[in-house]
Amino acid sequence: MILGEVIGNLWATRKEEGLTGLKFLVVRPVSSIQNTSQSNLVAVDRIGAGVGDKVMVTRGSSASNIEVDNPIPIDSIIIGIVDAVEVERGEENG
Repeated sequence: MILGEVIGNLWATRKEEGLTGLKFLVVRPVSSIQNTSQSNLVAVDRIGAGVGDKVMVTRGSSASNIEVDNPIPIDSIIIGIVDAVEVERGEENG
């Protein structure tokens, strides 16, 4: 899973049939709350996320097979809207 922040919307009037009716959002992955990592990605949203929301994203076959009987041609899907993140910092080795 990837932790990210929704930074925009994407509209496509022409697309594959399996994508009709899906909402697409642009997500900026983050490696921690302050630091960004990786390139932005487009993720399908079926749970109502919006710009500024922190989200959990899954990629690959887990995303395309979210519905077992109806696989869809996608690579990324938002699977949760994050309310809070708490990370405890321990002593560093070395």
